[in-house]
Amino acid sequence: MTSDVAIIAGAGPGLSASLARLLAKEGFRVVLAPRNVGKLSALVAETGALAVETDVADVASVENLFDVADKAGPLSLVVFNASGRARGPIAHLEPEAVRQALLVGAYGGFLVGQQAARRLLSRGSGSILFTGATASVKGFAGSAGFAM
Repeated sequence: MTSDVAIIAGAGPGLSASLARLLAKEGFRVVLAPRNVGKLSALVAETGALAVETDVADVASVENLFDVADKAGPLSLVVFNASGRARGPIAHLEPEAVRQALLVGAYGGFLVGQQAARRLLSRGSGSILFTGATASVKGFAGSAGFAM
């Protein structure tokens, strides 16, 4: 799969960084899509990845991400690892914080998945992976907003 492009949406210092290192080592051209590009400068330097500041809940931002990735080579893999955070007792959560978390996780997943599907279907191959929070499987105190 050398020179194929892999997009990691919701890139951060944890799982996304580990995936970026592995995929770069395997020969992928990695495109990271964090909310804040500056926080990943060391990872970009280490892996040779492109970083495109992306709001996964914004149509134009997601379209821009995929337009940039198209210029890097043929898309083969998309990992959606973005999540919003709304933690605390459900009785005290701010409704707007929960709405934002759902926009990122659910609507953002749709937008990224849609752009990925359009490209991968026309190519005839590829994979789209969605990660999720363990809170959706096994709850813990203060995770109600995060588990949805």
